Amino acid sequence: MDIISSLILKFSTIKLEMQKMKALIQRVTKASVSVNDEVVGRIGPGLVVFIGVAKDDSEGDARYLADKIVNLRIFASGASEFALSALETKGEILIVSQFTLLADSRKGRRPSFTEAASPGKAKELYDFFVDQVRSTGLKVETGIFQERMLVEIHNDGPVTLLLESKIK
Repeated sequence: MDIISSLILKFSTIKLEMQKMKALIQRVTKASVSVNDEVVGRIGPGLVVFIGVAKDDSEGDARYLADKIVNLRIFASGASEFALSALETKGEILIVSQFTLLADSRKGRRPSFTEAASPGKAKELYDFFVDQVRSTGLKVETGIFQERMLVEIHNDGPVTLLLESKIK
């Protein structure tokens, strides 16, 4: 293998290892998020979405995940456990920022967060993601970005899925 082919292969491998925007979603019967003992967001049946923004993410990543989440068929209908989407059931959505989804724990005992977006960029894309979900007309509640939060979740199923934006 010549040097050019070797470099292309190495670059491709590195590119595949780059973190993508991640969303951990849980189907719930109800959920709430509190900051300093005050409830700042509360929903009934629907989804809790924890969203982690990577440093190379864009509005395209946020748009893709927002569309995927509201259209994902993970609600029951009749005999099928996974037949309807949040849009079809008018499910409520609680969105909570969570940079720890971008943790890399492959080396050592302390997670690394070097692939997480800077707070400014993460807030901008988090807000854009929230706006995209709100534009569907569903009820959307949120936590408070960069605050320590207590999230109470009544997981239904349990159903928990990890989604990532398209491979860059």
